[in-house]
Amino acid sequence: MDKKVLLVFALFLSACISVEVEATPIPTQAGFVTATLPPTKAGYVPPTITVTPAITTTPTFAVTIDPDCTDNAILVRDVTIQDGTRVNPGEKFTKTWEFINNGTCPWYGYTLNFTAGDQMNAPLSAPIAQTLSKESVQVSVELTAPIANGSYTGYFTLNNPNGREVPIGIEKTFWVKITVGSGGIVTQPTNSGSANTPSSSAGGSANCSYSQNAGYVNQVAALINQERANAGLPALTINSLLTNAAQAHAADMACSGNISHTGSDGSSAYARILASGYAPSYAEEIIYGGGGPQAAMTWWMNDQIHRDAILSTKSTEMGVGYAYFSMDYIVVDLGSP
Repeated sequence: MDKKVLLVFALFLSACISVEVEATPIPTQAGFVTATLPPTKAGYVPPTITVTPAITTTPTFAVTIDPDCTDNAILVRDVTIQDGTRVNPGEKFTKTWEFINNGTCPWYGYTLNFTAGDQMNAPLSAPIAQTLSKESVQVSVELTAPIANGSYTGYFTLNNPNGREVPIGIEKTFWVKITVGSGGIVTQPTNSGSANTPSSSAGGSANCSYSQNAGYVNQVAALINQERANAGLPALTINSLLTNAAQAHAADMACSGNISHTGSDGSSAYARILASGYAPSYAEEIIYGGGGPQAAMTWWMNDQIHRDAILSTKSTEMGVGYAYFSMDYIVVDLGSP
């Protein structure tokens, strides 16, 4: 008997339309067994349906790194803990810097490394988030302030996966500088334990009151002579006239805030050495700003021009100058009479 299905579509109108559709019977195939009927053959085992789970994959992206790419960075700002921030003895704090990857190498597997100064429980190495060229990234390290009052500085570097330091402009180190407790004049720690002594200079700023550090001066001289000994060269002797010239220029750079071989009065390194009373047959000057003795030596020995100056066979004497005013300034005058 034919079945009829009545479909009624209700419209939001005053009239209704009804449509009748005649259903066509579906013939049953011979031997067809529906799922609701038990099998008639003895020993029949119904098939087990196995559902294969869908395979999901996470897309991966291959990054091709040019083997001739270059590393360079820009230090944009100190996000937290500005230089000289006062903290309590033993206080835990987070120092954060912001950098721009200014080179052509993407930063994959790059690290922040502690390199010199006061470690303040910093890890020797910490990972840096992946950063493409021209992108910015914030780099943080967890630190603990020393328990003794005073001023402390820790120096860090950015390193590529091969361990090479990433240049930050003309520098390779950056730092955190804090004052613990009552503090006072910002001082730098020394291996000898001697404190910095404040001095003043008319160069660059009439109100400049920089700090000196005899321990740092001796350390720079010792590091230079150690490198010369490693190269089989004789040690350089300390000359007081070269020392005066180097110290005067270190103070001038500190007070003018300018890292340059040209003095704030336009003087050259050679002119300053002559003005000190030293009559050289050979003279050369190397300078550094931003870090302590070890940071300076790391930079100098990794730069061919500075390395050649330190290991020159033409020099027999040297003088070292150091001044601190917001950052470290180091000058070494090398020469022979």
